[in-house]
Amino acid sequence: MTLEEQKAFFEDQGYLIVEGVVSSEALAECEEEIQKMHVLAAELAANGDKRSGHFQREPYAKGKEQDGLPVLRKIEQTRDFSKVFKDLAAHSKLVPVVQHLIGQDLLLFRSTLMLKPAFHGSSHGFHQDSAYWPMEPPSLCTVSIALTESDSENGCIKVIPESHKWGMQKWGHIARPQGAELTDREDIDESKAIEVPLKAGTALLFHSLCVHGSGPNNSARARHTALYAYFPPTVRYIARGKDTSRTFPVIAGLEGRKELTMVAESAA
Repeated sequence: MTLEEQKAFFEDQGYLIVEGVVSSEALAECEEEIQKMHVLAAELAANGDKRSGHFQREPYAKGKEQDGLPVLRKIEQTRDFSKVFKDLAAHSKLVPVVQHLIGQDLLLFRSTLMLKPAFHGSSHGFHQDSAYWPMEPPSLCTVSIALTESDSENGCIKVIPESHKWGMQKWGHIARPQGAELTDREDIDESKAIEVPLKAGTALLFHSLCVHGSGPNNSARARHTALYAYFPPTVRYIARGKDTSRTFPVIAGLEGRKELTMVAESAA
């Protein structure tokens, strides 16, 4: 697709697949970095470091360890722990696509690793990202980069095309037991969901209101995903709790600034 065709498809369907974003060499580097971050997670936990809260264990692994390391479900704020994943957010093959979708000035809302460990990877219930994020309007672009092959067996993402047109809705807990349904809502027609298997190095981009989820990983292959969420400076930070401001990294534009601090507004 041309950039214009990509934008038209994204705006109509709510998602977009871009192949060949990350090279095989870079993928190998990412896998080495993930192993290092498991070691770091163990060290931070052993030392009682509060940063260990960014490393979430897989709840359905029931406290098991693998090679003496924790079995992790996700790692938040990866850019604070890894230059590899900090740089990946600004990848030269990815940024121009995101810019064409939502604008030249890009801020980074989220930098995360989603890890579906072999045999234990839990299901992710159907949801809209913006239902959990303090940003208004809900028009962010989530990018899910497959660092390993993603398919039905190891719990690839499912999306409901055009669901970004439904408006903001309420959802339950995202992490679900391996055998559980992906939603408790009777008004969601799961037959409309499509699986999105991805080759390693491929990126799935979707609107932050696009309904998505994923099944369990019952295979012997881990499913590793680098997840980033981008937004233009026209999106506002909305007050939740005691937070009065938040500083976001600038990925592109904004006259070369490195970061932008937003003062929280009151929710309508």
